[in-house]
Amino acid sequence: QVQLVESGGGTVQAGGSLTLSCAASTRSFSDLYMAWFRQAPGNEREFAAAINWSGASTYYADFVKGRFTISRDNAKNTVSLQMNSLKPEDTAVYYCAATYGSSRNWYRGSGYGYWGQGTQVTVSS
Repeated sequence: QVQLVESGGGTVQAGGSLTLSCAASTRSFSDLYMAWFRQAPGNEREFAAAINWSGASTYYADFVKGRFTISRDNAKNTVSLQMNSLKPEDTAVYYCAATYGSSRNWYRGSGYGYWGQGTQVTVSS
């Protein structure tokens, strides 16, 4: 089993920054393909960013490109999402997700078997 615990959510003013962290309890963190998703009230859960096993490759949804950075520290079993230039429309619950290996559904929620509990990010205007 893989347990994912998220932290770092909170309330920030528009234009501000937050960094979310996800700590994974697993003996093989470097085998996990990691991602962040988000879900705003009334919306579908949507892909935000993903990072491969080594951290050498990252992928971003258009709405976060240039503002958010996903990274991982395999020595500490953590993945982070640095969020800059936050907008009110970024307000959502952000979820950490993981899967062993990868698949054609890496950009979809269905591609991940492990999920964190979510952390609320609220951007005020």
